[in-house]
Amino acid sequence: MPFDQLKLENQICFPVYAASRLITREYQPYLDKLGVTYPQYLVLMVLWESGEVSVNEIAKKLILNTNTITPLLKRMEQQGLLKRERSEADERKVIICLSEKGNALEQEAALIPEKLAKYLLKGNVEIKDFIKLKDQLDSIISVLSK
Repeated sequence: MPFDQLKLENQICFPVYAASRLITREYQPYLDKLGVTYPQYLVLMVLWESGEVSVNEIAKKLILNTNTITPLLKRMEQQGLLKRERSEADERKVIICLSEKGNALEQEAALIPEKLAKYLLKGNVEIKDFIKLKDQLDSIISVLSK
């Protein structure tokens, strides 16, 4: 091959993509029990952490466009996980808050990160390596999301 830079093994994007897909796959059995998809789980985590927030704030935290997040929020509202309401202060803003059902999932979801960590730590990677990797990925995300 004349261009080494085009070899899959030389790409940073591929191992990040593959790791993301494989980690998301490991989440799936836990999320199935909650009845949510991985993107819905991310929205729930934002709401459990922040309480009432605007659609724009959710999109910003998840690094998504509002036109991507809006259909997701509509489906979650249909599932009874959250409520969407126009802001009284600014009717252009849509405020999102959890429903009782969405709030109730938090306790069960709180077990997921520990279960996933235990699974990942069965390999030859130590917790300090995962923490370092997360910090490095956060730095990369910070650069790319500007």
